[in-house]
Amino acid sequence: MRETPRSRETAGDSGSERPQLRSGRASAHATGAAGPGSPHRSDGRPLQTPRSERRAGPDGRPGTTPPVPGRPLSCVPDPGTASSARRLRLGAGALFVLAFALATWQVLVAGPLLDADRSLDRALVGHGPRALDGALSDLGSMPVALPVLALALAYALWRGARASVWAAAATMIVVPLLVVPLKIWTDRPGPLTDATGYYPSGHTATAMVAYGTAALVLGPYVTRRVTAPAAAVLTTATAVGLVLRGYHWPLDVVASGALCGVLLLALAAVLRRLEPGGRLEPGVDERPGAED
Repeated sequence: MRETPRSRETAGDSGSERPQLRSGRASAHATGAAGPGSPHRSDGRPLQTPRSERRAGPDGRPGTTPPVPGRPLSCVPDPGTASSARRLRLGAGALFVLAFALATWQVLVAGPLLDADRSLDRALVGHGPRALDGALSDLGSMPVALPVLALALAYALWRGARASVWAAAATMIVVPLLVVPLKIWTDRPGPLTDATGYYPSGHTATAMVAYGTAALVLGPYVTRRVTAPAAAVLTTATAVGLVLRGYHWPLDVVASGALCGVLLLALAAVLRRLEPGGRLEPGVDERPGAED
């Protein structure tokens, strides 16, 4: 019988000894290996790019996108959109100033615009429900409008918007400082009385500034799709009630609306400066990764 050939292992070889690395394909997987066929794309380079060599993100912070911790891209204003909005606000302010100047000039010189104003007043006075007229005109009284503004300011103060609250309160204080001297200067009589001091309408001014200021202050916390239309409706209802009841000429309320439009535009500009970096939509979280 032929003897089975013995294995070529020597007596010193042990089955428990770790296998030795062989040169060839497997050596290409060693850390930092270089040469053709190496799977490492950063051959001979550190595994991580130093922080000083990283490109800056869109907000100026170190890092690249996506993702970069910091403010979401949705709150970064578009320069073109911001410029268009600025021109629109300037144009609206210019129209308000022009309308108020024209109305005041016509009242002072008893110009032809007053004839159209009287004709429109005769067509409107007494043509509405008396109870409704009174309720609408009372929306511009201080006992009604000021508590609404006070509630809005108290909520904004509770949310920490102290500077915005001070700016809004100052705007409301400016109203009588402007309206009362204008009433004395123009000395216009009312529609149903010989008493004077009816131009511009103080009730319209109170309603527009109180409700408009409340809408602006609540803007960061409540969607403007609710606050802005509500303020516009309340102001318009006040003006309609005053004219239908015969408390003011139509031109009185129009001029008061133009004057207070300038005040609200100025307040809106101040509030934007008090909130640098733009304003997020309600419910958007500024924390990094909150949008995931």
